[in-house]
Amino acid sequence: METSEILKKVRKIEIKARGLSSNVFAGQYHSAFKGRGMAFSEVREYQYGDDVRVKVFEEERELTVMLMIDVSGSLDFGTQHQMKRDMVTEIAATIAFSAIQNNDKIGVAFFSDRIEKYIPPKKGRKHILYIIREMLDFHPVSKRTDVKQALEFLTSVSKRRCTAFVLSDFYDRQDFLQPLQIANRKHDVVALQVYDQRARELPDVGLMRVVDAETGYEQYIDTSSKRLRQAHEKYWRQRQDVLRETMNKSNVDLVSIATNEDYVKALLLLFKQRS
Repeated sequence: METSEILKKVRKIEIKARGLSSNVFAGQYHSAFKGRGMAFSEVREYQYGDDVRVKVFEEERELTVMLMIDVSGSLDFGTQHQMKRDMVTEIAATIAFSAIQNNDKIGVAFFSDRIEKYIPPKKGRKHILYIIREMLDFHPVSKRTDVKQALEFLTSVSKRRCTAFVLSDFYDRQDFLQPLQIANRKHDVVALQVYDQRARELPDVGLMRVVDAETGYEQYIDTSSKRLRQAHEKYWRQRQDVLRETMNKSNVDLVSIATNEDYVKALLLLFKQRS
């Protein structure tokens, strides 16, 4: 992608994301995530002249937000409206602008089956524009996914408690329950799954060439077969059940958004549930 084209896209995303964060999400983000970092700063006996509250709490005003962004091969897919990667970029930008309005720091880790790039948390619009530019023009070394590695990195790199958003399609064949539980004990983890409608439901369009974006494996399937379409849907449901169970066992909020859906509604619902 040429520099001028990237800058145009960055500007377009900035206008949309800033508009959403200041108009639609104003206050929602704050009440959903502020206070999760309440520090129990002092406990002592009541003394004459004290405030009636014996326990003194202190809210850590500055929250650190970490965006854990999946850049594996499967994100370069989309059949309706937009690619999964484009939606992930827009969601990440909206969260980032919501965070800086609350004077929070934003950090990013791009992951595949390794940590592809780490951008330490900082404040400010310039920093966010740099992050968006990287998201638009980033070329990962690997096409595969390893959520476990990303979570282990999050646990080790962030010393202070932070709010972490994991943005992925979660096409990972490995179990990541234990590292997720450990990460969510130390931090406040939120999972945002972005998927394409065809991952859930195959259309009846006859012979279709299918390529696994992460392994390169290619095959032709006959989508006119009802049995095949039903098997595909069953496989999707089973995967989603495993994902939901993993999140439930870890006490992590999961939001699943299809690329043909409105992510604004999904984020608003998440913010309201957490308020």
